Amino acid sequence: MKTVIVISRDVVLTSTVENRIRQGCRVILFDGIQSALGLICSTSPPDLIVLDVDPGDPVTAGTLSQLKEDPMFRNLTVLAVLGDENAFAQCDALLFEDYIWRRAVETEILRRVNLCIMRSERIVEINPLTRLPGNISINREIQERLDRGEAFALAWADLDQFKPLNDKYGFSRGDDIIRITGRLILGAVKDKQREHSFVGHIGGDDFVYIMNPEAIEAASRELVATFDQIIPGFYDAEDRERGSIRSVDRQGKARDFPLTSISIGITDTASGPFGHFGEMTERASEMKKYAKQFPGSCFKWDRRKR
Repeated sequence: MKTVIVISRDVVLTSTVENRIRQGCRVILFDGIQSALGLICSTSPPDLIVLDVDPGDPVTAGTLSQLKEDPMFRNLTVLAVLGDENAFAQCDALLFEDYIWRRAVETEILRRVNLCIMRSERIVEINPLTRLPGNISINREIQERLDRGEAFALAWADLDQFKPLNDKYGFSRGDDIIRITGRLILGAVKDKQREHSFVGHIGGDDFVYIMNPEAIEAASRELVATFDQIIPGFYDAEDRERGSIRSVDRQGKARDFPLTSISIGITDTASGPFGHFGEMTERASEMKKYAKQFPGSCFKWDRRKR
């Protein structure tokens, strides 16, 4: 079920919107955008924001602009509720994808909400399991930062011994671990750098995150610690206590495998120069492969200068 946040101080408006769309959506009401930020910036952001626009409220416009500048929230879809044409003329600085007149809310809100969600699903490329941006968005984010000449670090995270876990417990358990890994990465990244950071899901058990070089080591250390603390809880008690599972290797032979760990390879623009996103992702991938040579969860940073 899609999640729709409705932001308005007008209880009549919020009641009308909720009554019209609640059968097809999970509706959450807030009286201001500041109070909604916790949910908007969480690991499960809304599919749509219905925002009652007050042209005389600079706080909402500024907050929304800051959100849209963040790579993680630039694809956030906002449906603005406008009082009249004068309000529209005064909202040039407000970043919304669609609008509806207040007088049409009762009759048109359900159709407009459905259209906004459908449009965003076609335009926004996200992984359906983790709700994180996928390959196209990842490559574009890296290239845009390179083109701007920014100094940044790129990390590639990959799960170790993940196939034996899938083979023994099934894809449902594996999907749960991939989903929670995405949340752990997002939590660690946003804890150390809330603005101008980026988390993407390449696919399978591979993730990337982009941060300022001075923040990425602390985030990676936090990620390794929380991963090793939480992921063992997804194993059966017997396997967890033994510290391994019995499964079949790629040659079809049964053997013991250690519990899933996470390996992270990091590079940054100082080890370049990089002109193309492929050059930088290749270097991060090399460091990820190097990290996988070490037992357990770890991260390795390429400190070489090229």
